[in-house]
Amino acid sequence: MSVSLRQLQVFVAVAQEKTITAASALLYLSKPAVSMAISELEKQIGHNLFERVNNRLLINEHGKRLLPLADELLTRSDEIIKVLDTTGELSGHLRIGASDTIGNQLVPFLLRDFRNQSNHVDQELMISNSQTIIHGLMAFELDIGLIEGQGENKHLLNNTDLLMEPWLSDEMCIACAVDHPLVQESTLTLFDLEEHPWILRETGSGTREHFLSRMAPRLEHWNIAFELRTTEAIINCAAAGLGLAYLSKLAARHAVSNNRLHLLDIPLDLRRQYWLVRHKDKHLSPLLNQFITFSTNWQISG
Repeated sequence: MSVSLRQLQVFVAVAQEKTITAASALLYLSKPAVSMAISELEKQIGHNLFERVNNRLLINEHGKRLLPLADELLTRSDEIIKVLDTTGELSGHLRIGASDTIGNQLVPFLLRDFRNQSNHVDQELMISNSQTIIHGLMAFELDIGLIEGQGENKHLLNNTDLLMEPWLSDEMCIACAVDHPLVQESTLTLFDLEEHPWILRETGSGTREHFLSRMAPRLEHWNIAFELRTTEAIINCAAAGLGLAYLSKLAARHAVSNNRLHLLDIPLDLRRQYWLVRHKDKHLSPLLNQFITFSTNWQISG
């Protein structure tokens, strides 16, 4: 008996959802049907694919070896179904993950231009912090990631399962309310930032990691006033005078032009690199390959 695509589809769903209940809801199958598919697959392969921990199924080493192969076969099966399409247009579903600044400030325009150039409109976008995007790539829940923070997230450098390619770059900034006392200072040094509260992104964010690697070591006394999950919340809190904000100039530009925020001029290089990331075993379908090529050559206009 050969392994079926349906068994592989169930396997991938369980690997990603981690419970039979969640996988059955995703696939519109009964829980017994999902359990049977996994049991039959494990029997045919001759190895358990999951560790059973309470009510959760955690993928083991055998499962991790199978996951990229299953993902590729399922992707290729979709390509086979559409191989006789004579329109010459790209087909398939593209799952994109983007960290907060990139997802909110750049990807909408990237997708607009990609759609105009390719006529492909079947894309899914998940915006979260860099760490969550990496987890999605590792679980084959995402096809491609656009993140910041590779230089700050040292553990990413040591992950041999990831392929990371430099993409665009940006510059971080320190922003405050327009009536903040520091606005009146003609010349600022790092010493002037001592003892001020900071408004930062959450742990796992590339922006947070950039602050901890580039700014925090240069300050002897600093504290976090608020730890927030969205850039807009950081902008609003800084504009209300609740602390100094550390964020992308790209993300702050509208608030600055609307006189909601003031950028402090500090003699420090705060540039950072953005990255295109994918799993090394991710099948490069024609759609994914074209999106990567387009993104690599793309520059935001305006």
